[in-house]
Amino acid sequence: MTAQEKAAGVVQTPEAADQKASRVIIASRGARVEPFEPPAFPAAGSLEAATQALLRAIVARGLEPAKLLDLIADGRLHRYRIQGDKAGSKNGWYVLHEHPVPAGAFGSWKTGETHTWRQEWVKPPTPREREQLRRQLQAAQAARDAEREAVQAQAREKATRLWERAKPATNGHPYLERKRVPAIGLRLLRDMLLVAARDAAGTLHTLQFIGPDGAKRFLTGGRMAGCYFAMGRPDGALLLCEGYATGATLHQATGHAVAVAFNCGNLPTVARALRAKFPALRIAVCADDDARTPGNPGLTRAQEAARAVGGVVIAPRFTGGAHGHI
Repeated sequence: MTAQEKAAGVVQTPEAADQKASRVIIASRGARVEPFEPPAFPAAGSLEAATQALLRAIVARGLEPAKLLDLIADGRLHRYRIQGDKAGSKNGWYVLHEHPVPAGAFGSWKTGETHTWRQEWVKPPTPREREQLRRQLQAAQAARDAEREAVQAQAREKATRLWERAKPATNGHPYLERKRVPAIGLRLLRDMLLVAARDAAGTLHTLQFIGPDGAKRFLTGGRMAGCYFAMGRPDGALLLCEGYATGATLHQATGHAVAVAFNCGNLPTVARALRAKFPALRIAVCADDDARTPGNPGLTRAQEAARAVGGVVIAPRFTGGAHGHI
């Protein structure tokens, strides 16, 4: 540091000294000291390009924002509404850091999925830059976990209150009549069927609401990953499927215990939880046929779940090109 810099009140931090003055704090004598972080790669538009790349990654994972989203690279957790989710919900989230290279994570509280993202390095990173990025992502994960636990705790409390207020459902509900299935362990709150989503230990985490018209939604912020709705007592074999109506049909037809995972993305996680709880059971994953959806997620996720637990896949077979659900 020069004599002129000292006279002007330039203070060099230990990090700056180690990085050949890449970081300095500039202040007048007696003034409030504010840190200044120069960009690691000052190419024009680099941050804008990074935010656009992250948005593309978010969309590619099926977590597209419901409206235009300006990503903020401040290292904090931000929440947003996912396209197709109900108004007012904020199940989507992201964390974005700008330095030493734009990087972060994103996901959905509803599905429990988490994805990481990083822009390619413009030049080979130094060990210090790699360590800085590692610490940032670690801090982002801790913040994300804390936020998720707080939101899920609130959902657990609300789910318990609603479940206790509701009364046992009967077979006369319009949705059940239309699907020709009975009410097995369901409850009714006003005109909404309540389906309990519990973990393998039996803890109630969230609820699925099914209206008379068949519209379905979940309690905002509730944990879904690894949670399921159970029918019957496991005895030799257990069937795993996506929806309540499918599960009730399977239970009636076979007499076997059934676990309803609520969506195909949850099938592998629920399958692992069931295998840990029932190591000797035969597990059959009953797939929804999504042949008209690119990638057929109903079948592919069922296959993934079966592979994870040494189970088998049961899928519907249609003739004449007709496809649907079990």
